[in-house]
Amino acid sequence: MTARFSIGIDLGTTNSVVAYASLDSELAPGQTPHLTLLPIPQLVGPGESETRLSLPSFLYLPREDEVDSLSIPGVPAAARGVVGVYARTQAAENPQRVVVAAKSWLCHVRSGRAEALLPWQSPSGVPKISPQECTRIILLHMVAAWQTHHPDAPLSQQRVVLTVPASFDPAARDLTREAALAAGLPTDFVLLEEPQAAVYRWLAAQGEDWRKQLTAGDMLLVVDVGGGTTDLTLVGVHQNDGELTLQRLAVGNHLLLGGDNMDLALAHFVGAKLKAQGHELDPWQNISLWHACRDAKETLLATDGPETVSVSVLGRGSSLIASTISTTLAQDEVRSFVVEGFFPRCEATDRPERRVASGFQDIGLPYESDPAITRHVAAFLTDQQSSDSRPSQPTHLLFNGGVFRSPIIRDRLSDTIDSWLDSSPMILGGAEDLDTAVAVGAAYYGWSKQHGGIRIRGGTTRSYYVGIETAGLAIPGVPRPLRALCVAPQGMEEGTETEVTSDEVGIVVGQTAEFRFFSSSQRPHDVVGTRLDRWTQDELMESESINLNLSTDDFDSERYVPVRFLSRVTELGMLELWCRSTRSDEQWKLEFNTRES
Repeated sequence: MTARFSIGIDLGTTNSVVAYASLDSELAPGQTPHLTLLPIPQLVGPGESETRLSLPSFLYLPREDEVDSLSIPGVPAAARGVVGVYARTQAAENPQRVVVAAKSWLCHVRSGRAEALLPWQSPSGVPKISPQECTRIILLHMVAAWQTHHPDAPLSQQRVVLTVPASFDPAARDLTREAALAAGLPTDFVLLEEPQAAVYRWLAAQGEDWRKQLTAGDMLLVVDVGGGTTDLTLVGVHQNDGELTLQRLAVGNHLLLGGDNMDLALAHFVGAKLKAQGHELDPWQNISLWHACRDAKETLLATDGPETVSVSVLGRGSSLIASTISTTLAQDEVRSFVVEGFFPRCEATDRPERRVASGFQDIGLPYESDPAITRHVAAFLTDQQSSDSRPSQPTHLLFNGGVFRSPIIRDRLSDTIDSWLDSSPMILGGAEDLDTAVAVGAAYYGWSKQHGGIRIRGGTTRSYYVGIETAGLAIPGVPRPLRALCVAPQGMEEGTETEVTSDEVGIVVGQTAEFRFFSSSQRPHDVVGTRLDRWTQDELMESESINLNLSTDDFDSERYVPVRFLSRVTELGMLELWCRSTRSDEQWKLEFNTRES
């Protein structure tokens, strides 16, 4: 069956959105398709459902006696968990049974991404699920919503583009891919980076007029501040054979810093107010306050928002009708607290502050120690130095994420960046669709792959290396030196493969061995086959190692099999490393994006 629609899915940390465009309609050259948001039915209260254009990415794990009252037609069985508005409400009222920020946990390398550990630190009687399983359930809900509105066009047979943070590591991308396939997405669906999707949304809105605003030599900085992450991307404008092209130049590190941090900061501020009134909150009341502050922030920072709102949490006690503890939060307090705390003015040379780490730490998400987004942006631009050793000079800015609905935040960040540059950058786009731009841009990207249109080139955002243990005498307590071999350069295009030029390398077969991998955003000039005998910690970042027992058909083979490498970047952006024996037809595939074979 031929695909009839291009579907874009924004799997957000806080909210998820689906957009689509018809692939059948005939359009004039340069004309863009009509892009539509998918209404998503969801529970808003027991036995009460509504259709919304976004789906809060919260998962409530109900008690057995609640399942029947929380089931609605056209939505996956409530026994798996309830996604959406009702789950977000329960995050404030019943936080120990709600999974929050599963997307952030999915990219957290220290946690078991496929292990049942959420809701984090919930009581023993509460069932737990893995970040990957939560991702699957949220996607299942959106797939069901599509089938409800388009029963004659199964989603599994459409062109689907699913977005992920630009800074997602390969393991997080692969786990997202597995969850998506299990939820019913087609096997050929495409992963697209969220900042790129935001650029595609702007391109779709401009049509052919985008060439009037961007010229060869321009540089676009995309600042995407979502609920749980901040993504930074640089896109360059080039001219090839008289045609303007866009190329992704750099991607920032994965920053667990976003709207959730702002909500938590407000919760501390409001908690201090309540404490001054004689109310000492327990841990679960503090979590409820965190989520209540989210709603208050969104209300107060909205256009024409009220001057004050009431923030309430349930009091402690065994009364059937619990008392309520309340205080007020003013618009000026929120603006000052969020702007000065997360978007302070700083210099272009400033770096994020690094505090001395505590020797004992809770094993939670590794949120950034410095919440100043402006300093992270300054460091990113400084790291991408131009040829004259100055920080990169973006000529255009594109903001994305609900945080930027607030004019005061947009103005503060743009004014701060402006103070670093030789000339003021032009701001692209407005505040009208910050919550939906990623989904709409993803749908447009899928449409443009079939009908033609401007595409952002880029390939891999980092260079990738394998760690090879060198030969040498064994010394007690001293590991053998390691060298790194570049197997994929930064910018390697999706859908391409390359032979890795190097001497033969021995791989261990027939027993469990540890395979070590590294990546770098600081060595853009390394090519396939580049060999590094030493490097600094900033230059190469070690990814998760893979422990594998590689089987072999040759049971008489020695412990080591000499191989040469072929690396391939798939259409899904996954890096595959094929190890091909030089003595037989055997070959083994290793993936940077898996934790297990």
